[in-house]
Amino acid sequence: MAHRINNLSDASEKALIAAAKAGDHTAFEELVVRNERKIYNLGLKLLKNKEDAADLLQDTILKAYDSLSQFKEKAAFSTWLYRIATNFAFMRFRKKKLPVIPDTSEENPELSFLQNVPDPRESNNPIGHLKNQELKIRLENAIGELPDLYKTVFILHDIEGYSAGEITQMLDLSLSAVKSRIHRSRAFLREKVSETLPPGVQ
Repeated sequence: MAHRINNLSDASEKALIAAAKAGDHTAFEELVVRNERKIYNLGLKLLKNKEDAADLLQDTILKAYDSLSQFKEKAAFSTWLYRIATNFAFMRFRKKKLPVIPDTSEENPELSFLQNVPDPRESNNPIGHLKNQELKIRLENAIGELPDLYKTVFILHDIEGYSAGEITQMLDLSLSAVKSRIHRSRAFLREKVSETLPPGVQ
């Protein structure tokens, strides 16, 4: 017989996971309630479509339910859900041919059209430095032009606030790959936004 938790809203995540693994469906439902808005918002930012975001959320919940016994609890439950969700998003992305952002490393300087872009460390969050709504719109449009693999890392790090280490768990990437994509996505966005600014605003 499954162990049930009486006060779901007060239960810790660890207790809910243990109960859900033991067969308590209401415990799993509480985990979903605590995280579904995050997953839906991520889907909306990645897919730019409410219907697709809703489908992504449903697919994520079903996959998490079917795979709950495989969750090793080495990361937060929300991190695990993000990984499932981004995997489903990538399945959609793979149906399109993705452009590649040029390598901006010192070994390949001739490939970079962003050599004069300021160091990304000078701006931890480009959104925070926008001066008005028009610039915000320009940035949102530029984010939409990011290749999807880079867009996902940028959204998780600079918008959702996850650390590079957490993103490695979500996307099954190396830390160096995540940091590289953060750097390249910021540089790409600065370049795109600066191209559309009138003289004297940059």
